[in-house]
Amino acid sequence: MRKSDPGVTEEVLAYPRRVEILDTTLRDGEQTCGVSFTTQEKLSIIRLLIQELHVDRVEIASARVSEGERRTVQVAAQWAKENGVLHRLEVLGFVDGDRSLRWIADAGCKVVNLLCKGSLNHCKHQLHKEPQQHWQDISESVRLAKKLGLDVNVYLEDWSNGMRNSPEYVWNMLEALEKLPLQRVMLPDTLGILNPNETYQYCSQIVEKYPKVHFDFHAHNDYDLAVANVYSALQAGVQGVHVTVNGLGERAGNAPLASVLAVIEDQLNLHSQVCLSKSYQISKIIETYSGIRIASNRPITGDFAFTQVAGIHADGDLKHNLYCSELSPERFGRTRAYALGKTSGKSNIIKNLELMGMDWDEKLIQKLTDKVVEMGDKKEPVTQDELPYIVAELLNNGVEDQPVKLLNYSLTAAKGMRPVVTVQMDIEGTVYEENAAGDGQYHAFTLAVDRIFKRLQQPVPDLVDYVVVIPPGGRTDAYVQTIITWKWEGQLFRTRALDVDQTVAAIKATLKMLNRIKTEVK
Repeated sequence: MRKSDPGVTEEVLAYPRRVEILDTTLRDGEQTCGVSFTTQEKLSIIRLLIQELHVDRVEIASARVSEGERRTVQVAAQWAKENGVLHRLEVLGFVDGDRSLRWIADAGCKVVNLLCKGSLNHCKHQLHKEPQQHWQDISESVRLAKKLGLDVNVYLEDWSNGMRNSPEYVWNMLEALEKLPLQRVMLPDTLGILNPNETYQYCSQIVEKYPKVHFDFHAHNDYDLAVANVYSALQAGVQGVHVTVNGLGERAGNAPLASVLAVIEDQLNLHSQVCLSKSYQISKIIETYSGIRIASNRPITGDFAFTQVAGIHADGDLKHNLYCSELSPERFGRTRAYALGKTSGKSNIIKNLELMGMDWDEKLIQKLTDKVVEMGDKKEPVTQDELPYIVAELLNNGVEDQPVKLLNYSLTAAKGMRPVVTVQMDIEGTVYEENAAGDGQYHAFTLAVDRIFKRLQQPVPDLVDYVVVIPPGGRTDAYVQTIITWKWEGQLFRTRALDVDQTVAAIKATLKMLNRIKTEVK
């Protein structure tokens, strides 16, 4: 709600409604094609979600999936019990007598999210049951759950289709559920079919008729409307919403955590207890664990989400932050960046030099602008990490003045044998040579470099991520770009390089990293 919305009073704005957040990355998110989390990864994610982000509830698994899943739930439940947060872990269960319920209780959890049918179509054609019989089965499942000491939330699967095509069934279902000892009733748009108008209409009707029931809304993103539908559901008065980190989930995924948090605070003037500043951190961790890369232009968490490209934007920010909004990167543990390319202009370059603390004059700025435009036309990557090298080159103070020079290297590979690398480097005037065998040529190269720097008693950064970008078209002589992310003294930075040979590109990117840290150590 905003002040401009009708019916919003100063009193309402002074005490914003708190939205309850359930994260289902480990259940619905793990249903993303190709995604599977190990026990240790799940436990790590649960700890981050609860202890760092302060998410209200975490749906961690589905009952009866596998023996491995049961062991994972046991480990998670034991940790949660020891830390006093067992009531915040939830497991999806089914109306199958007491089988799911005993599975959950024996694993040590205390909350079951019971999957029921929210449409007549599902009830008749998947369960082959009449509505009255399904309601009786649900009632019996709830009774058994309470007997086992479990709290119960109910999912109305396919609820959105139910509201569209069999509303009488849904209303009768809600009438039956109101009589049961439930914690929450959860309204899933299972197939992501709703639009914001429908979401508001259906949720408003239900909330108005059952004002004492806690309703959650569970969005899917098939029409790219998940966040918009969450907005409408909260406007209609639902108390909780379901999200996944990075929008993982079935088909096109679920509502992404970071975007939903921003909408809750900025567009609705509501609040949650989730820590915004930690959302980017867990986003990158989930990216690593899941193997699903975040789109560079994804709001909040994408690499380019807070990157200004057009020179006019940087110019405006230099003058009065004209292109900044309340959606500031700092709120999410990020910083604003200014891209360098043929459309960036002088202002972007000035901004980057200021961020790096580098001195500049108009002559240097003009030279840099011309060089960046030239590189952009050739599709060569230009980032803040490359800028010092470009400056050095323009000032005729280039490679020969770098503290670390790669004099020579030899890469060998043979079938059935580990690759071997010999590396010769000049570091501040002294030549060092090492060789090493590794699991691959680049791995062997890094081992040899590590040995050289150990002789200098200087640590090197940890390699956090390694990406190879190969242009489409199928040409074997095309330039590939290698992008390596390093962690150094608690900070992340990237180095990039181009070459026809992928390994050579990685070596070039590593040399940039070595010169950077060697310069900083000085």
